[in-house]
Amino acid sequence: MKRDWWDKEFKVLMTLGESTTAGGWSSCRERCWANQLARLINEFQRIPVQLVNVGIGANVISTKSPCYEFSGKPAANERLERHVLSHFANGHHLLPDLLVISYGLNDARGGTPVDLFCAEMEDILRRVRKVIQPLIVLLGPYYMTDFALGAPHWSHGSLELFHQYNEATRQLAERLDCLFVDLLSAYSEADWLVHHDGVHANDLGHRIVANGVFEALASNCSGLALETRNLEQHIVPWRDESTLQRGA
Repeated sequence: MKRDWWDKEFKVLMTLGESTTAGGWSSCRERCWANQLARLINEFQRIPVQLVNVGIGANVISTKSPCYEFSGKPAANERLERHVLSHFANGHHLLPDLLVISYGLNDARGGTPVDLFCAEMEDILRRVRKVIQPLIVLLGPYYMTDFALGAPHWSHGSLELFHQYNEATRQLAERLDCLFVDLLSAYSEADWLVHHDGVHANDLGHRIVANGVFEALASNCSGLALETRNLEQHIVPWRDESTLQRGA
């Protein structure tokens, strides 16, 4: 039987990641993939999910990342407690039951070895699950087009290396019981999904990311179908195909 990863409606969606998670070059906050994902979830829930976006530009996975000195601080491993496990907003302690983690692009560009990246990600997951038990979704790296941008500190990446990061993240997700979203496949190497800076997602790219995460959730979490299945019992027929059937 197919596994049901989450059979309840989501309450708090937290997105932890880099600049594209924070908003990248989306034209406004509402077009960031995190905000779009929250809206997609809310189309199907009776009670809206609360979005907490803790993306930081130029962020890396760890203080051990070679490019940490030149990164947007604090790194994921040093801010996990304050930004995820003890996050307060409007006087309330908000703990995610849906945690989407998006790292890899900056670490690949900054020279972090894949093995170190995976070890640091595994430690972050262990620390999260020691305190809370959210559904965790790991995203592979985004597609980008200009690997020379940011030289010399951020020019160590390549599409080949991104695919290595992608596969390593997929294997890590499978081994550590997380959902995985293959964004490289979702982008399908379409350059027009990338901002003209060659790195960040543009508005259309943000939609691709949001759709990819939502599809992974919808096909694995029955909680998103609770309201839909309830409505099924009360839908008033609305289709009218009579003119088509008469050949008009």
